[in-house]
Amino acid sequence: MQTKLLLIILDGVPERNFRRLFGNLEGWVESGDARVWTHRAVLPSISASCYASIHTGVSPQVHGCTGNGNVFRLSQPDVFGQVRAAGGVTGAVAHSFWSEFFNRHPFDFVRDIEYDEPDSDSINHGRFHTMTAYGHSNQMTPSDVDLFATLTSLCKRYGLDYGMLHTCTLDSMGHRFFHDCAEMDHACGVMDEMLAPFIPQWLAAGYELIITADHGQDERGHHGGRGALQQDTALYYFGPAEGPPEGTVIDQLQLAPTILSRLGAPAPESMTASPFLS
Repeated sequence: MQTKLLLIILDGVPERNFRRLFGNLEGWVESGDARVWTHRAVLPSISASCYASIHTGVSPQVHGCTGNGNVFRLSQPDVFGQVRAAGGVTGAVAHSFWSEFFNRHPFDFVRDIEYDEPDSDSINHGRFHTMTAYGHSNQMTPSDVDLFATLTSLCKRYGLDYGMLHTCTLDSMGHRFFHDCAEMDHACGVMDEMLAPFIPQWLAAGYELIITADHGQDERGHHGGRGALQQDTALYYFGPAEGPPEGTVIDQLQLAPTILSRLGAPAPESMTASPFLS
């Protein structure tokens, strides 16, 4: 691989909350150590559909995941498989949907909650959680600092070339409290503070970083449809590549070919969007 890269997905954060409340990320932008753009989700702007599009580079109308109740092993080429085919080592710390999309379906609690499979043609090192019994009064989300530490551990133990982390905390809290409230101001600040100490560690280990969300969330805590609050989030990049001008809107379908381009792995013909980093 020509470089190493980590993709950090903080589920369900509208762009205005990233830009207003993540002081550490914004501080790195201000200092010139990171760049930021608007990232626009596919439609439907629902979590599972976005997860599938982020890694296949095709729309829900092509990959077929129409929502969180329609999760299956995807048939399109994806980032994990392309990195493996190019000889790279992959890892994921995420909700179990990611394992079902890119490794095995259905998810088996004992077999798939944690695995190390060096010969896998997709995800070599997986650490997954299911959020079973999730609801309005019980979020069932793990601590984000535990997830960040787990990804860091996988990088150190297995030398990941590509690692992906996904956390549902802010999405879950947004559904409960909506995003314009004191509870969400605090939650976003806490997330920013927990994430910040890991960024220098990942950079020192030689990783480029993309930090973003899968979608936004509107005033009533909803997403899935069209509109800036539901579809638009921020995307932060730490690394040496050249990017588009400030104010550019990045299409979600550009993420997969961009990641592969940075890693030096070939993009399949199904990924027709252009990389946004060079």
